[in-house]
Amino acid sequence: MSRRILHVATNISHFDNPAHPTGLWLSELTHAWDVFAARGYEQRIVSPKGGKVPLDPRALKWPMRDTSSRAWLADPAKMALLSATACPADINPQDYDATYFTGGHGVMWDFPNSEGLQAITRVVWEKGGIVSAVCHGYCGLLNTRLEDGSFLVSGRKITGFSWTEERLAGVSGEIPYNAEAEVKARKALYEKALLPFMSHVVVDGKLVTGQNPFSASATAGKVASLLGGI
Repeated sequence: MSRRILHVATNISHFDNPAHPTGLWLSELTHAWDVFAARGYEQRIVSPKGGKVPLDPRALKWPMRDTSSRAWLADPAKMALLSATACPADINPQDYDATYFTGGHGVMWDFPNSEGLQAITRVVWEKGGIVSAVCHGYCGLLNTRLEDGSFLVSGRKITGFSWTEERLAGVSGEIPYNAEAEVKARKALYEKALLPFMSHVVVDGKLVTGQNPFSASATAGKVASLLGGI
C-alpha cells in the first residue's frame, strides 16, 4: 500500500506590514514533493483555512528559484494544487503516514494556534506516524499537545530556522516572535548547524525537522527512510 503524506502550507500573504509580502517558500514544498513522488507516495496539501496558498516572492528569485520550483511554476496542475488546498476539517488524519510542515514566514502567524492542524498532528503522532517540518514549519508544532497534555516537542531534539538566520535575513524586527526561543521555552532540545543556511536535519524517533530551505530534500529523505521501516 502506498504511503500518504500530508503537506501543510500557509494562507498568510504578508507580514504585519501589508507592503511586505510573504507566503510559502516554494522550494521547501517542491523538493520534498519530488522526493516523495519518486517513491510513489500519495500527497495532499492542507492549510489552516484551506484554499489559496500565497508564494513568497523572495523564493522565486534566482538563485532560490531552482529547477524543482521552476518545474512546479510551469505546471498548471501543480499550481492548481496551491489554489485549492484542503482545510483541516477535510482531512482524516488516520489516512496519513506522515505530516510535513513547510515554511515561509507566513506560517509564524497562522500555524501555531490552528486547532485543526494540532488535532491532525496529534492523531498522526499517536497512531505511530511521522511528524516532520522544515524551516519555519516547526512553528506549527509549538502549541501541539499530546493526549497527556504535554507538548509534542518537549524533551525532543528539533531544529528549525534559527534566530541568527532571522537576523541575517533582515526580518528579526518584523516577525511576531523568536521561534527558536519559543521552542526552547517548551523544553525542546533545539539544535542548529555550525554555520547559518547550511543543510541540517535532526531526527528524534518519529520527529524529523530541517533547519532552513536548503534542508528540504534531506528532511524528506529522512522521512522516506523512516516510512520504509514502518
